[in-house]
Amino acid sequence: MKYKKTILVLSLFIITFIYLIHPYMETKNTNGFKENIIRFHIRANSDNEEDQIIKLKIRDTVLKEIGGKFKESKSIGETRNIIENNLENIQTIAENIILEEGKDYNINISLGNKKFPTRKYGNITFPAGEYESLIVTVGEGKGKNWWCVMFPPLCFVDINHSNTTSVEKDLEEILTEEEIEILLSNKEPNIVLKSKIVEILEKTKIYFAQIFAKN
Repeated sequence: MKYKKTILVLSLFIITFIYLIHPYMETKNTNGFKENIIRFHIRANSDNEEDQIIKLKIRDTVLKEIGGKFKESKSIGETRNIIENNLENIQTIAENIILEEGKDYNINISLGNKKFPTRKYGNITFPAGEYESLIVTVGEGKGKNWWCVMFPPLCFVDINHSNTTSVEKDLEEILTEEEIEILLSNKEPNIVLKSKIVEILEKTKIYFAQIFAKN
């Protein structure tokens, strides 16, 4: 009887341990793709029409002037180097547009990890979390922002008119099938217990039932 009680206690401990650590393991696996992505955000000074137009002019000029360099990038490290080598160029482009528009807004540019809410990008849903991002802030940066993905170079795909297959093709070079499925699922990654855990619980339930039946 003492032996059976020991087995029972050990079984309960193992099940509890697996139940506690598994959600963490699952979340870690489904969010690893964020380390392979660099986002690009331009934050407008405000939401008024004039400031929003300035934001789009900065976007169009940056992508036109140096976009080709990013389009040919084959790795996140290469894209990061291109960004770092062109920060001054991006700053100059933005400042020139501000001058042309007769404004005195400051331009702030940063490259680093930032937290973002869940955002749609065409057919793709990027879950909330921390992403490496190039951010251009115009003036107070209180307006709606435009954003795209610099690596993989989705900034250079017309996301509003391209099909899901072409986007998947770009993503396949750096992400796993599971990670791509998450991005195309239009929802946050689920924290779920895998079938293996369910299997263990079922076997344990049967084992306990057999013990109690003998008693």
